[in-house]
Amino acid sequence: MTITEKIARSMGLKEEQVDTVLKLLDEGATIPFIARYRKEMTGRLDEDQIREIGQVHAYQLNLTERREAVSRLIEEKGMLDDNVKAALEAADTLAAVEDVYRPFKEKRKTKATEAIAKGYGPLAEQIRAQKEPVQADPEALEQAGFIIAEELSDDAGIRKLVRESLEKNGFIASKKKKDAVDEKGTYEMYYEFSDPIRKVPGYRVLAMERGEKEKVLTVSVSMDAEDLEQQVRKLVIHGDVNRQLLENIVHDALTRLILPSVRREIRSSLREKACETAIHGFSVNLENILMTRPLRGKSVLAWDPGYGHGCKLAMLDENGGLMTTEVVYPFRGKGDEARAEARTRQLLDQYHPDLVVIGNGTASRESEALIARIIRDYPKISYVIGSEAGASVYSASPLAKEEFPDLAVETRSAVSIGRRVQDPLSELVKIDPQSLGIGEYQHDVPQKQLKEALDFVTDKAVNRVGVNVNTGSPSLMKHVSGLTKPQIAKIIKARPVSSRRELADILPAKAYEQSVGFLRIPDGSEPLDATGIHPESYDFARRFVADNGLDLKDLRSQAFKEALKKINPVREARRLGVGTDTMIDIIRELRNPGLDPRDSLDAPILKKDVLSIEDLHQNMELQGTIRNVTSFGAFVDIGLHDDGLVHISRMADHFVRDPKDVVHTGQIVKVWVSDIDLKRGRVGLSLVAPKH
Repeated sequence: MTITEKIARSMGLKEEQVDTVLKLLDEGATIPFIARYRKEMTGRLDEDQIREIGQVHAYQLNLTERREAVSRLIEEKGMLDDNVKAALEAADTLAAVEDVYRPFKEKRKTKATEAIAKGYGPLAEQIRAQKEPVQADPEALEQAGFIIAEELSDDAGIRKLVRESLEKNGFIASKKKKDAVDEKGTYEMYYEFSDPIRKVPGYRVLAMERGEKEKVLTVSVSMDAEDLEQQVRKLVIHGDVNRQLLENIVHDALTRLILPSVRREIRSSLREKACETAIHGFSVNLENILMTRPLRGKSVLAWDPGYGHGCKLAMLDENGGLMTTEVVYPFRGKGDEARAEARTRQLLDQYHPDLVVIGNGTASRESEALIARIIRDYPKISYVIGSEAGASVYSASPLAKEEFPDLAVETRSAVSIGRRVQDPLSELVKIDPQSLGIGEYQHDVPQKQLKEALDFVTDKAVNRVGVNVNTGSPSLMKHVSGLTKPQIAKIIKARPVSSRRELADILPAKAYEQSVGFLRIPDGSEPLDATGIHPESYDFARRFVADNGLDLKDLRSQAFKEALKKINPVREARRLGVGTDTMIDIIRELRNPGLDPRDSLDAPILKKDVLSIEDLHQNMELQGTIRNVTSFGAFVDIGLHDDGLVHISRMADHFVRDPKDVVHTGQIVKVWVSDIDLKRGRVGLSLVAPKH
């Protein structure tokens, strides 16, 4: 099969789809551009499918290159026969290619190479031939056995059998090391633990790996070796001649060479799959956080809580503009508390914010109690608990220093906490996603792979939402399809930009084509510039509007939207000679110019009063926000000091394989209290209503 055929078959796609994507990528098209503006060409493939095609293609090219290199190396040794060629052709992974190459590699000094040097090669061949009984002294038989054992270890068929047997019937187990110190009992469940290899969840693999790295656990891979040995014997021994001798050699090859090597390969494979799962979890969580619904048009008093160093306050207007800052010390003593309350009331009276945003870190719940008490006298003001994950990282960054050179580091954190409620995407792109606390085993996965995955998710989110060309920050614009840092600098220098046409004079042709559809000009001279319609489709859009007796001047009127509802996009596409998907997108954009996909999602929970763990009781119904989704459950902010946990077993009235199939970060959920641990301040929750 060709590489295209392999990709199409593995992904369940048509070859033409794969060919088209690869051609577009090769021409310099970006993934967001292909997904949004080349739907007819790809058959509506989304960003993830397009990325996967690119990744699989790169792997297949690498595989082909390595296969050819191995073939050349074997041929140079004069050993490339038809069997080897067939084995290389059939090798569909890099590991399989290396298995074929193994017998031909230059050997380091081993028992087998020493035995060959001593002249025991012919005796080994005689034993393997199994044609006549061999008579030799024990030393000679042992040396010949070393040669045969290494040959068996290098046999790709035998290694495949051993690997598949271990994967199907083997176990991964862990034990606590003698005299190991595990003060907090972090790895207690893994002191005597075993799971079938074919079923072990990735998070357990990573937990055992970390415990092993911290010298608390010993981890092993094992199975019933007797049954496996019997299977290998059947492959190697074909009669009774030299049977006992060959059985001993098979045993030695398995226990000394093959099993240790294959166990390492399986551990590596389990680790790789576990890391892929963990990275996928990070990606899903990040996408949901970035796509959290913004609270537009809300002025905000941001409150970054703290004890000794005080609470940092930042007053932001409805566009996130900084109006003033303050530091108050409500938790140092009674006099300080009174002064802090008085100053907070002054700010509320002076600026009339719609909302108080309280960071969820140290002193968060004490701050919540104080704010809840104060705003009882301000009926129009609510409060919300906002995530401050990564705010300290941002506040000390060069970007934050550039934005707020005159502010203290701590006060910059307050600005970030407030702005990320007003427009989460615009603010969170300034922060390294790895600082957001949105997954598990973050430091155990390959950091380069994690960064690539999270950058892709950020690119996807920014381009789905679109960026106002005149207000978008450099941090936001660097994720716009096709734009480079120098090009962004040119756009910012040219502001205010009144039409997309001006961008054609600023940007190179390819950059303009790839980026312009994602750059919005809400109040420009061309009404279509406020939409996600690409300028390449403007003529179709204008003809469509005119032919249906409409006027773009009325773009935002209700009558315009109502008229569009009655139009059949398939018929219009056929009439205008444009693709159906393009026509559907044009009509959708005309009906909702500049529509933000986040507006259809859950809004943050706005509160007026505080909740404590003592207020809870069994089966109590609450509303909360999903803060993090892990492989074993989801953490929900219900207004307590610590988030409650919905264990995977309490997520549905049926078996749940993956919590991400049920919930996502930022989601507003209804939960019921299932467990209350007052001593440790922990609350167990359920997504399933209790049966009365």
